Amino acid sequence: MSLISTNGAFARVFSFTFRLWLRRRGTVVTILILVIISTAADIAVPVVTGRLVDAVAGGQPPWGAFAALLAAGVVSIAAKILSYFSIIELTIPTMRTAEAEAFAHVQRLPADWHANAFAGATVRKITRGAWALDDMGDLLFLALLPSGLILLGTIGTLSAFRWEVGLVAGLGAVLFLGISLSLTLFWVAPAARLANAQDSRVSGAVADAITSNSVVRAHAGEAREDARLDLVLAKWAHRSRRTWRRGTWSGLSQDVTIWGLRAAVLGGALLAYTRDLADAGEIAFVVSALGMLDGYLRQMGNHVRGLQKAVNDAEELVALMGVTPEQSVVKRPEAALPARAAALAFDHVDYGYTGAATPLFTGLNVAIPSGQKVGLVGRSGSGKTTFVKLIQRLHEINGGTITLDGVDLQQVPLQTLRGHIALVPQDPVLFHRSLADNIAYARPGATMDDIREAAGRAGAADFIEQLPKGFGTIVGERGVKLSGGERQRVAIARAFLSQAPVLIMDEATSSLDSEAEAKVAEAAERLMEGRTTLVIAHRLATVERMDRILVFDGGKIVEDGTPAELLARSQGLYRALRARQALAS
Repeated sequence: MSLISTNGAFARVFSFTFRLWLRRRGTVVTILILVIISTAADIAVPVVTGRLVDAVAGGQPPWGAFAALLAAGVVSIAAKILSYFSIIELTIPTMRTAEAEAFAHVQRLPADWHANAFAGATVRKITRGAWALDDMGDLLFLALLPSGLILLGTIGTLSAFRWEVGLVAGLGAVLFLGISLSLTLFWVAPAARLANAQDSRVSGAVADAITSNSVVRAHAGEAREDARLDLVLAKWAHRSRRTWRRGTWSGLSQDVTIWGLRAAVLGGALLAYTRDLADAGEIAFVVSALGMLDGYLRQMGNHVRGLQKAVNDAEELVALMGVTPEQSVVKRPEAALPARAAALAFDHVDYGYTGAATPLFTGLNVAIPSGQKVGLVGRSGSGKTTFVKLIQRLHEINGGTITLDGVDLQQVPLQTLRGHIALVPQDPVLFHRSLADNIAYARPGATMDDIREAAGRAGAADFIEQLPKGFGTIVGERGVKLSGGERQRVAIARAFLSQAPVLIMDEATSSLDSEAEAKVAEAAERLMEGRTTLVIAHRLATVERMDRILVFDGGKIVEDGTPAELLARSQGLYRALRARQALAS
């Protein structure tokens, strides 16, 4: 791991963290003041201890020095307690803000990013990063800052005793910190970064297998998944072991340096004593100061290691927050979209997948009048699904324009655009929430009467009302408690409730039995009424009642016409595909 990348990681994490802390400047200033007060009281302890010893050795009353020592302790403890309460008021809101903003950011990342990301790993990055912010606050404000101040103050008081002793202490402290920082930043941190990356992969692998448990059981794949996770865990164990071993060696080197510093400072003080250049009180002061210096240096070594771990833990969260969200790619001024805009047009549209050698669409032109029902057919990979994703702006076009009633979609805010389009996918995804919540997701604030009406129009009310809790029934993760036909009717009810003028359906009946298919098809027919409808058809019989069919092949619309017109073309692709399916059935 290079010096630049290591320093860059620390700089990015600190910048991210400080921006969050600056939102609570008053709390930060309060913490700083309290830490300075507490530290000043701690620095005074060795000085007062020396005076106490001098008073006892000289036969003087020790109570004044004793009272001063107790007062320093009271001030130190009181300031520490207040600083601890203050750090709570900084850390909890900061963690809450970080997790909320990270969640909101991930929700707005492009579809391509989500397609390539493990949900479990993403959750792990966010939660681990948020807890790292807690560690960073404690380490910087309550550990490293007071340790650094006490270190400087103690070296200063030792220099006042004898400048040679102070110089040795200062040089030793610099050597110790240099060794600690170098080992931590450039030896331990790179290993920790790799260990954290593998830790996220472990979470992703576990989540992937658990969310696909039905497939695992269906194919008796439990042992295979165990073995797969064991490989991931083996790599995690190797990387974690290497990180912890490096941390141990780093700690050992710090211990050796501290013992060398202790021997040099105490030996110098004793040499001064044997030459009658120091008395018993001054030796007591040096011993007390050395103990404090020793303790705080050791703590600083541990704190630096802890800070390195916290930075590594937060690094993936910071990187996640740096991914560009969908909205930021739009550079054109916003335009208002008519309330019932439903006439679609592609004008010389170019689009290619990232990294693809050739574009999928080049100069694509097509116009779909308002209210028209259009079937999209063609071989797999011909461009049907991409066509509708471009309308939803799940992908961004490379050139040309797509319009609704003449309004460029890239001028329409994503929330407005997607609220204008109802979607019934082939495999509807439901939240692990109630049926009412799932249906109402299309229109926040919908009343129960609205929800029941939408369910009735979708043919879903009958099976919902037969459930023990009716619309309050929790459907399970991704809707696993419902059958395929029931999930489809819930998705259609959601589309009804949205009242969107444009409807996209991805063959909603292809995976259903004949009875469920008939019910879903009937509900779909009602849903299409009065809407511009695009139906991605895998079974071509389902588009025979469409007003128009677009046949895709290799990123081009090779045929365009009514079902009857396309069937009449003796050499047409649609007719060939239709005949092949009829023969297969």
